[in-house]
Amino acid sequence: MSLTGKRRKSRELAMQMLFQADVGKQNPDEVRKTFWQAREEVEDDARGFAEDIFRVAMARDGEIDGIIERHSQNWKLSRMAAVDRNVLRMAIAELIGFPGTPPPIVINEALEIARRYSAPESINFLNGVLDAIAKERLNAKA
Repeated sequence: MSLTGKRRKSRELAMQMLFQADVGKQNPDEVRKTFWQAREEVEDDARGFAEDIFRVAMARDGEIDGIIERHSQNWKLSRMAAVDRNVLRMAIAELIGFPGTPPPIVINEALEIARRYSAPESINFLNGVLDAIAKERLNAKA
């Protein structure tokens, strides 16, 4: 598998871990314990990056949820589809935790994952929120 393919797999796994924590109301240790039992075949580097994204997302959950709420006008996190909420969390965790990855790549990867797991009508919403966040971060650096 190429590096690009491993990175996408990592992002997908991180989103699934976040979904499990969110919907299952589990803490990070509970998620790690059960999540990886069913995925022993995952390569170490894909697992490592997934764990890194998950760790940032869980450690900075309040900050990330605040960012989402600021940029998703008229949408409360609790009203969003669980997949959409966790795709956003995964992408924002990568944006703030791994600034070396260009925002357009993070956004594109998040949208590709959403195309697989989310409703078709969610794509424009997710793109708009992530684009607004990326622009705000870019303007903050300028």
